[in-house]
Amino acid sequence: MVRQKDPLVRALLVNRAAHLLGARSPVTLRSLVAGTGVSTMAVYTHFGGIDGLWSAVRQEGFTRLAAALDALPTTRDPVHDLAALGVAYLTTAEANPDLYRTMFDTHAPLDDPAAADATLARLTTAAARATSAARFHPDTDPAALATRTWIIGHGLASLTTTGPLPRTALTHAVPLLTALFTSAGDTPTRATRSVRRAYRDLLSDR
Repeated sequence: MVRQKDPLVRALLVNRAAHLLGARSPVTLRSLVAGTGVSTMAVYTHFGGIDGLWSAVRQEGFTRLAAALDALPTTRDPVHDLAALGVAYLTTAEANPDLYRTMFDTHAPLDDPAAADATLARLTTAAARATSAARFHPDTDPAALATRTWIIGHGLASLTTTGPLPRTALTHAVPLLTALFTSAGDTPTRATRSVRRAYRDLLSDR
């Protein structure tokens, strides 16, 4: 008899696995289902085993990140839009700290690597728009600039969401990104204004 897959059970196991990893707790079939009301067989039914579960957990993290990036509107200020993608990255990490840690703490292969790569591609597109709008030097490499933007966001998210620094450390994103965008050719005044606008809501409770 083929067991039916239940989306609610699948989501439960994904979140449970991410939580255990985030808590640095041993992850076994028994610990995964403890207190959930489902059997260990559910891991095989929905994921084919523990390895498939970890792949699904990593994929879910990138899926939620992609959804947050896709929800952002495109404005007339491409530098603001590039910075806003960094804000979405940080807020997604804050909203899903266990999934966020799993995205980078595990090495399970992704079910859809292209979907994960597309999250960085969104930053590359924004950097290319800013270059075309003459905010950055014409010889700017959009992919390289997007990567540097990602590195700043990832460093801050790792240190504040799952690490030792308080959330107030996110304020460092403004001078860090301003310096990055200025080095790419933007003026300090315009870069600061664009970044501050993007981070206004995130920093409003400081």
